[in-house]
Amino acid sequence: MNFDLSEEQNLLIQTTRSFVKNELMQYEELLEKTNNLPKELYEEIKKKSREVGLYSCNMPKEHGGGGLNVFDLTIVEKELGYTSLALAEIAWRPQNILMACKGDLIEEYLKPATTGERKDCIAMTEPEAGSDLRGMKTNAVKKEGDWIINGTKHFISNAHLSDFVVLFASTGKDEQGRNLLSCFLVDLDLPGVEVAKGYDCVSHRGYVNNILHFNDCKIPAKNILGEKDKGFELMNTWLEATRLTVAATSVARAQRAFDIALDWSANRKQFGKVIGKFQGVSFKLADMAMEIKLANLILMESAWKIDQETLTSQDAAMAKLFCTEMVGRVSDEAIQICGGMGLMSDIPLERIWRDARIERIWEGTSEIQRHIISRSLLRPLGA
Repeated sequence: MNFDLSEEQNLLIQTTRSFVKNELMQYEELLEKTNNLPKELYEEIKKKSREVGLYSCNMPKEHGGGGLNVFDLTIVEKELGYTSLALAEIAWRPQNILMACKGDLIEEYLKPATTGERKDCIAMTEPEAGSDLRGMKTNAVKKEGDWIINGTKHFISNAHLSDFVVLFASTGKDEQGRNLLSCFLVDLDLPGVEVAKGYDCVSHRGYVNNILHFNDCKIPAKNILGEKDKGFELMNTWLEATRLTVAATSVARAQRAFDIALDWSANRKQFGKVIGKFQGVSFKLADMAMEIKLANLILMESAWKIDQETLTSQDAAMAKLFCTEMVGRVSDEAIQICGGMGLMSDIPLERIWRDARIERIWEGTSEIQRHIISRSLLRPLGA
């Protein structure tokens, strides 16, 4: 693994960093106060992100994307993660699972999502099926050449702004009586689909979650993504990298919290000297800097491994687990250094602290990540 970034990679960092500073960060306060991202602002930012080449930078060039490898994409995600998720997500990327599209689905879903003509969202979680995906009750039944879908999904990010959903549903049972899952592409304006208001969340204001209801929704047989009953395999092939996205944004937010705390420590005076001179503060800074560096190393190694096709489930789980728990610790210590002002909305520490909490839950809880890691350690020994 080469730690020296190329000229192209440094340019990628500079372009993204400039975009975040000039086009996104100015709207952070609006999101915090209103918990709403106006549609016209969404479209304006998306247009600008396309102009600088950030939008769909993860997708293949032949379909209109930027064609970045995972390592370079992670560099972009770290820079975008410095600002609010609701803003960063606009300039981000379509679900990479769409690259599993074949035949007509390429023209109907993959290419329009890549060019920004259509927006996707993804739906797995249900009110009674979070970490236990095999427990999902949403089902798809084949009838007269079509799929009929019934069920409810929740915690669906920005479905109200989306045109279609990448939907996972049960399509049968295995020999042990467990649900077999398949993946479908479902237009959100179809009869039988309701996009409802979700829940008010303490984290990531302006980044809306919705509830999706499917009531005898009919889609064409061709709208299945991948093979029937092979939904888990599809997840493992395409979605594991999303854990690195969460890890990357966690590293970025930790860095921002650290930058604020470091500046505060170098300028805030108590008892006649700057507080950074006190070991109670300086040792915190040392530990925070070390944790961020370790998180960044495990993140970038995992991104590099994806490009080398050597990433394991253990690698992805370790990166997601360490980075998301790290941002919680660092943001908490940053607030402690800044004292009462750390909890005021005048500086973004309290937002970073709130936003950090959800990272240990979505894309697989910390407990699930520890399960994946421990299982990978014990199975080779027959335990």
